[in-house]
Amino acid sequence: MEKIGIFYSFNSQKTKLIGEKILEMFKEGEIEAINAETVTEEEFLKYDRMILGVPTWFDGELPNYWDEFVPAIEDLDMSGKKIAIYGLADQKSYPENFGDAVGLMANLLKQRGAEIVGETSTEGYTFESSRAIKNDKFVGLILDQENQARLTQARLDMWIKQVKENF
Repeated sequence: MEKIGIFYSFNSQKTKLIGEKILEMFKEGEIEAINAETVTEEEFLKYDRMILGVPTWFDGELPNYWDEFVPAIEDLDMSGKKIAIYGLADQKSYPENFGDAVGLMANLLKQRGAEIVGETSTEGYTFESSRAIKNDKFVGLILDQENQARLTQARLDMWIKQVKENF
């Protein structure tokens, strides 16, 4: 099995915590962590299977470090890549753009030829709208540590099982 690359900010608290949990859910040597704040095109293209940590900032925006990498992604051929995306969002404070960053990143990568895996149900969440929804499902895993932290581990367990099957 080829090594999986997991990309997230090593300096963010919640996204990093989830990234570290995901690392523990794979066998040693099966997955490698890369800091999304310093990732290069070469590092990004090194993996055919990737997990990206993409929290939603402010009013539905990508974090600065991903936003700054978008021009590089726009020039990459992502054909043959399978990518799963998780993100943190707050459905009570930002119900009108809940988890938007996951949708923004998924759309960008899909336009570049990547296959997005790991869709999840929207059931159990209360929000107005989200760019992360396609065909009535989230295109990745959205976690709300602010309001539903007690549900995180079960959601993560189900998602990782699905991601492993799709990888």
